[in-house]
Amino acid sequence: MEEKSWTQAELLQLSGGYWSACALHAAVSLDVATPLAGAALTAAEVAGRCGLDVRGAAMLLDALAAMALVRKRDERYEATPFAARYLAKDSPDYLGHIIMHHHHLMAGWSRLHEAVRSGSPVRESASHGDDEGARESFLMGMFNLAMQIAPKVVPLVDLSGRRRLLDLGGGPGTWAIHFCLRNPGLEAVVYDLPTTRRFAEETIARFGLGARIGFAAGDFLESDLPAGFDVVWLSHILHAYGPGQCAAILEKAAAALEPGGLLLVQEFILDDDRTGPLFPALFSLNMLVGTGSGQSYAEGELCAMLAAAGLRDVQRLPLELPNGAGIIAGTVRHNG
Repeated sequence: MEEKSWTQAELLQLSGGYWSACALHAAVSLDVATPLAGAALTAAEVAGRCGLDVRGAAMLLDALAAMALVRKRDERYEATPFAARYLAKDSPDYLGHIIMHHHHLMAGWSRLHEAVRSGSPVRESASHGDDEGARESFLMGMFNLAMQIAPKVVPLVDLSGRRRLLDLGGGPGTWAIHFCLRNPGLEAVVYDLPTTRRFAEETIARFGLGARIGFAAGDFLESDLPAGFDVVWLSHILHAYGPGQCAAILEKAAAALEPGGLLLVQEFILDDDRTGPLFPALFSLNMLVGTGSGQSYAEGELCAMLAAAGLRDVQRLPLELPNGAGIIAGTVRHNG
């Protein structure tokens, strides 16, 4: 890989890049895009609808206009078509949940130097913490992300002839939903913490799949998993845990499969020298900030983990996914 040639201006732009992110987060938190989707309003009108200070609203709206998320004409503001689609709460393509999840992560990232110095997390896990708002942003943020990628990935994963899928740590069940939509003969179970049940059942019902997708509550580190599946899907779970815990999770996943069953693990995957791609390398720091032993793993490490759990024909599927993500597959040996 060719080494990047930096300039001073680029370095300082990188250093201050969080200003734009914070403006976006504020816009989503205050929900300014919803009233501006299809309507041109003054700053005072936006302030009145959203409960904001007029001066503050005008400054934020001007910044959003500079970021090309809002259009300003004759002192009136209107969301761009892009912002109306992805930042207005009543849009089916709303991405505000994952943006607010990023917002909740910022305080921990600002203490990254402490985590590097101590090797210990400096924030509570969003998925396991007591903050209901942060947990909702995390779970529905995972829904946002999966809704972007699942329709592109699921058609490329051959589940023909397979009847029961376990979506392990499946959160709101987005992947189980898309696998079932693609494969009419497939039924699924989403397995996750009890606090996830409401989000999963509401999402499953939204797609009319309540008769084919169930929810089982439990902690996959503490409890045995249901069995009798011929596919286990494990999406972005292992990075939250250290190698020993990953081994235990994969052993349980393999035990949940019938002979010949397929285990699919999706992760942000590092190159074997661990210096790229960029997103998995940075995501590893996110795990340092928020977990005791989590990290991004290299392709060779993940393949070795699956092999150690007793899976055969372990391979990375030939898929080009965003942010350095990839899928490692393996099958359970037949009896005898």
